[in-house]
Amino acid sequence: MINESVLLESKTLRGSVLDRTEVLDRVKTLSLLPDEMHVTTAMVAAYFGVTVEAIRALVHDHRAELEGNGYRVLTGTELSDFKQLSGIQSRTGSLALFPRRAVLNVAMLLRDSEVARQVRVYLLDMEYLARTQPVENPVPTAPISLDDRIDQRITHILGKTVVPMFNALIETSGEHRKELIALRAGVQRIERRLHQHHARLQRLEGVREDRPAVGVMAAMDAMNGRTFEHHIAELLRRDGCTDVVVQGGHGDRGVDIIGLTADGRRLVVQCKRFAPYLNITSPDVQKFVGAAKVLYSAEVALFVATCPFTRDALNIAAEAGITAVHRGVLEEWSAGEPLKVLE
Repeated sequence: MINESVLLESKTLRGSVLDRTEVLDRVKTLSLLPDEMHVTTAMVAAYFGVTVEAIRALVHDHRAELEGNGYRVLTGTELSDFKQLSGIQSRTGSLALFPRRAVLNVAMLLRDSEVARQVRVYLLDMEYLARTQPVENPVPTAPISLDDRIDQRITHILGKTVVPMFNALIETSGEHRKELIALRAGVQRIERRLHQHHARLQRLEGVREDRPAVGVMAAMDAMNGRTFEHHIAELLRRDGCTDVVVQGGHGDRGVDIIGLTADGRRLVVQCKRFAPYLNITSPDVQKFVGAAKVLYSAEVALFVATCPFTRDALNIAAEAGITAVHRGVLEEWSAGEPLKVLE
């Protein structure tokens, strides 16, 4: 997977993903002017959580590139016409406008913004998935083949029978523990590949029926808090964790899920199903640090959220040894990519 920071340096790579403007709303709701097409400099700054001066400085340094993607400054008659058409009440003598494409361009240039970083992560995730999909022949009209149904059945057996069997053997075995862990990891890799293949089939089915397939994050956004906790518990079990218990609710002492990693480390998880335009803040993380480290003496602590983390929250998590699983990482994890801290 390409690191998101490469977009800061490569104009060619930025240009290759500028059509994916829908990713902006996956990270945070982008408020538009009444014309439903543009935003002002102040609105761009509010979206990325930076100052207006920071956006103006970025425009100064990259004006030609941004203008190539629709950025412009209205004055005179053009500005008067725009105010009349859009209903903007302002006496300003000039107005800088960014279409969504230019806002996405800003996200790929802005260094000191967690929202911009999240947008870059999503962009590269989408590009990676697009590049790694096999080249499809024209979409067939026949139903899913017998081979595909067999693949789905194998996936179910691996997840519900084979992996739990390895977990039990690992718990009771001393001499062959390392070999069993290695074998289980191989089985889990196969299971993840089959999951990814099945997800591609579901997307194809959505194309066949001329309707969009439901995305991983859209499905999680539709869950209630309890269902979301059980979804995370299933991901943990899929990746080899044992004794996984969902205990969210009153009396959970700030921890929603407890369990053991595949190699026996004590695991605790906090789950937050927030709207994607909200943030996990530093007080949220500080509260979890106390519960995870003091009350539970956890060796592995996950803070899983369907939204981004603020910069301060990420810094506190890193200092305290908390793994922050933000919206982008959560989507990858749900799609089959394991969390490194659990391996």
